[in-house]
Amino acid sequence: MDVVQRQVEQLPALLAVSRSALVRDWDPLTLDRALEWARYFQHLYDRFRARPQLREALGRRLRRSQPYHLLGFPALGRCPQLLGLALLENRVLPPAACCCLLRSLLHPPGAGTGSDPRGLELLARRKAAACLLALPHRPPRRAPGPEPQLQAEAQLLLSRLREEGQEVGEAAGQLRWLWGILEQLPQPCAFGVVAAALALLKQGRDAEQAGDRDRSGSSGQDGYQASAAGDGCAAGLLLAWLLGSQERFSAFCLCLPSSHLAFLAGHYSQLSRSYLDLLTSWGSHLLYDPLQGQWVKSGLDKAELSWEELRERFSCLCQGSTLLKEQTQAALELLRTQDGDFKVRGLSVWTDLLMEVGY
Repeated sequence: MDVVQRQVEQLPALLAVSRSALVRDWDPLTLDRALEWARYFQHLYDRFRARPQLREALGRRLRRSQPYHLLGFPALGRCPQLLGLALLENRVLPPAACCCLLRSLLHPPGAGTGSDPRGLELLARRKAAACLLALPHRPPRRAPGPEPQLQAEAQLLLSRLREEGQEVGEAAGQLRWLWGILEQLPQPCAFGVVAAALALLKQGRDAEQAGDRDRSGSSGQDGYQASAAGDGCAAGLLLAWLLGSQERFSAFCLCLPSSHLAFLAGHYSQLSRSYLDLLTSWGSHLLYDPLQGQWVKSGLDKAELSWEELRERFSCLCQGSTLLKEQTQAALELLRTQDGDFKVRGLSVWTDLLMEVGY
């Protein structure tokens, strides 16, 4: 078993080499050896997936061999597809080796003429998904719901996060995996995907609650509770990453439209509290200019909002759910009281905000 574990540790290296310039020197024989290793890893997956203790041992050994724990035991079962996709995307692969790769994908070893083509279809779908995820992002729209592209990316992220949860079995391991994935993405992309994933989790809970009301029996309720627990865990991990750094959360709030932030704040209390604290910090840096008759920034720091931007964000919060509206109003009234409880404009930014949002 120790020999098998040492062999499994080589999977990240095999995939890393397949994406590198080293494949420039590969001939068909070298490619065949790489594909044989991929099929061997898939064989290990088929052999040990029904044996929890051995499965966990191999998964633990595999995670230990990579810095961000991106690959778990399920990756062994997908190894031929992962390797094939990496090589297809590597433009330095020589033509002879590329032809050999295509023949292997079209006619896997041991498959007859009537073999099931689902493996190739899966590879094609993943290739298409990789191309989709590589497209440049358009600016997020104003509506709170995610765009189709972001929705697809968020669904992929949540699916992999659930897979990792089944393999790792602990929130800390899932968070390390999530951290490794999101830290590799450009910030605007990572923020958009996380926001879309949180929105999808909320919509999923609403749909399941509606479905549960239409069903009777304890089995439906038990299924809903289990699903809700899983979605709650996923949401908690996403929020832990997002709120784990003040700088990251500030950039997230600057990146997303105010309507989208208000939508998320209305459904995640942790996020709403942090968002209100951040708006309070930004608002405290505004100064009243009597010559201009308006509130202006006290500095050139791009992390500070203008008066118009701050007003829009508070207005969106007040147009949200009843609870969020009351929470926002209470926060503004407390800030106005702490600032002197003025009732005329130009003396307290919080007084002026309360007047602007209709209180």
